[in-house]
Amino acid sequence: MAERPLGFGRRDSSASPDAAVELLIPGLVALDDTIAAGLLPDRPKRSHKGAFGKVLVVAGSLDYAGAALLVCRAAGRAGAGLVTLAVPESLQPLFAAKVVEATTMALPEDDVEEVDPEPALARILDHDHDVIVVGPGLRPGLATAELVRMLLASPGEGDTPPLVLDAEALRSLATMDRWWEGERRPAVLTPHSGEFERLRAGSGHEGGDGDLVGDDAARAAAAGDAATTWGQVVVLKGAKTVIAAPDGAVAVAPFENPALATGGTGDVLAGTIGALLAQGLDTFAGARLGVYLHGLAGETVRERIGDAGLLASDLPDPIAIARKRLATVAERRAKNARLGFGSRETPTGETVPGAPS
Repeated sequence: MAERPLGFGRRDSSASPDAAVELLIPGLVALDDTIAAGLLPDRPKRSHKGAFGKVLVVAGSLDYAGAALLVCRAAGRAGAGLVTLAVPESLQPLFAAKVVEATTMALPEDDVEEVDPEPALARILDHDHDVIVVGPGLRPGLATAELVRMLLASPGEGDTPPLVLDAEALRSLATMDRWWEGERRPAVLTPHSGEFERLRAGSGHEGGDGDLVGDDAARAAAAGDAATTWGQVVVLKGAKTVIAAPDGAVAVAPFENPALATGGTGDVLAGTIGALLAQGLDTFAGARLGVYLHGLAGETVRERIGDAGLLASDLPDPIAIARKRLATVAERRAKNARLGFGSRETPTGETVPGAPS
């Protein structure tokens, strides 16, 4: 995909485009193939499945079984070595019959399909994992909200595996007072605009954030403010998805693909980001690369079928192909660097990639 200008909409026409971007967020980065390729985790030839990350997925219910299955498949296609799906014990036979590569784990219940938070948490913490993806397709309710609250709290022992919070996990957070305070696991929050607005309202944010669908400047500013307030990485999904870090760094993906506006594509993104975190990337790097791979996969499907008709299940396989493409970019850049064709600065201060060094 050719590099595209970022193109922030709804600017003051009297200001120059460069000035508008600088006024928005200094240092904002537009993602491209080169940047994304530089984020790819190592893939040693002499390794094993345990070395490529263990993803634990807490997702799914009887009404939303597909969400959990999409997360698991996406995690595998994004390179995770092992994927385990944790579901209420009454549903385990159903899901065990549906997943192929993933394993399943039964969570204790206090009612049919409703997890018992404390014993469920104990079983989750006892399971060996590098990341937890929680939320897609979970049954709404107080028990789910309590489990999310307990998962977010840092156990405080050694390296704490990060979380990817999506769907029902985000709706649960929106009901909690000052959920971001105290010791918390590192997490990536992946809201669409509606979920983001609920989170902001639940956090006591006063004053509107503007148009979070069509105004790129408002989207970037709001996501950046939320990430610094909450101390977590925020992925504001939509056209030109925004990825914001707690330290103020903000990146924007170039993709505007109406074919992705269909149920389940967010579940695929959550699984993709989870797999990358399990492979050792930090939350900001994993979120940026996950969004980019997801966008490339969507473009691949769109080129084949057009702007409508994409199914979420179409995306996981192209994610693996997108990763291969970025690996080729990274390999080419490394080869050029070995040959002495690194980037250099011109007398005017411009960077020229691939120039003899």
